[in-house]
Amino acid sequence: MAPAGKAGTVDSSKSWDPKKFILEWEKDSGAIVKPLGDNDLETSIKKAFALKWSDSYVYHATASVTLHQVQIAINAGDKHGMHAWYVDDEGKQAPDIEAYTAIFASTTSTAAALTALTSNAKKDSLRASIAANLIPQRLFLPNIKIPKRKPVTAHQNPYLDYWAWSCRCLEWAGPNAATVRVRISHHILPILYHHFGCVCPSFEALEIIRQLAHRWGVLELGSGNGYWAFMLRQLGVSVTAVDNGDSLWRTMWIDDTVREDGVRYLGLSGGRHAVLLLVYPQTTTAFTKSVLANYRGDTICVAGTQNKNGFTAFSDRTIDEYMREEHPEFKMVIQTPLPSFAGKDEAFFVFERLERRVGDRGSLVGEYASYSP
Repeated sequence: MAPAGKAGTVDSSKSWDPKKFILEWEKDSGAIVKPLGDNDLETSIKKAFALKWSDSYVYHATASVTLHQVQIAINAGDKHGMHAWYVDDEGKQAPDIEAYTAIFASTTSTAAALTALTSNAKKDSLRASIAANLIPQRLFLPNIKIPKRKPVTAHQNPYLDYWAWSCRCLEWAGPNAATVRVRISHHILPILYHHFGCVCPSFEALEIIRQLAHRWGVLELGSGNGYWAFMLRQLGVSVTAVDNGDSLWRTMWIDDTVREDGVRYLGLSGGRHAVLLLVYPQTTTAFTKSVLANYRGDTICVAGTQNKNGFTAFSDRTIDEYMREEHPEFKMVIQTPLPSFAGKDEAFFVFERLERRVGDRGSLVGEYASYSP
């Protein structure tokens, strides 16, 4: 069992090390990835995190399930409406899954992949409706360039690989305008939550943060199990992760999380010399509102929902609406889609203070604070 606050996995049969795991993932012989080809998540997760075959850990999230129960649900396929993400008058449409998952790979250009999503879509098709939802909402800065990696140097992000598999398994090809009305989820989600986090980072989002924080580093409040912090550190970003420890995670990716209330921690310095990162801030407390009110730095990054399902930050408004109405001193300069689990519509946002208090810290965003697409 991993000690509280230490990197590791609860009930792992051996010492589990995140850095070693990433190296093994890069050169995987198929022991972890191959079972996914047979939709055998149970075997893959047990091998990935060195769990016993008799594992009976209960994953608490949107549901309370064991790995074996999740596997039974996976084996049931689309029975009982478990894959009912898209239904119209003509019935269920065949999803174009690979076109969606390709958007988030480090080996593709997000902009080009989004263009391909719409250019090859038939009129009134499911693919066209997904493109019509994602493309108009995307806002980007011309001075931020995301490098496209070659396959041999692809960014290693195990969560992204598991997420892409879940899309194929659950017949999910991305969110459209009707996704806001989806009220079902799938048993797979608690497994991904516990081992990786509430939302999957894309290479594009991580690279944006890296470029924004190139001098001052990142302050992540509500860092959870530290997966985003770990991924950012893999890219050379300095991250201070702060979390009160109220939520339980089966896997912890970092062992230096500051155990403190985020608002109280922010009160020490206001975060003046850091990019603020909020990953999936929940709506159940006033946490997000208090953090945004007390942050004294210039750049805020948020990973959360971009539709009005009320699942992150605010129950009545999206984060961009809240910032526009309550904090007009900040301007939204980036909004780009994130890998969304079936039935969800996630995005990455960047807000920049119009009159920067910290002074000229070389902010890439600050140069375009008045930018309008």
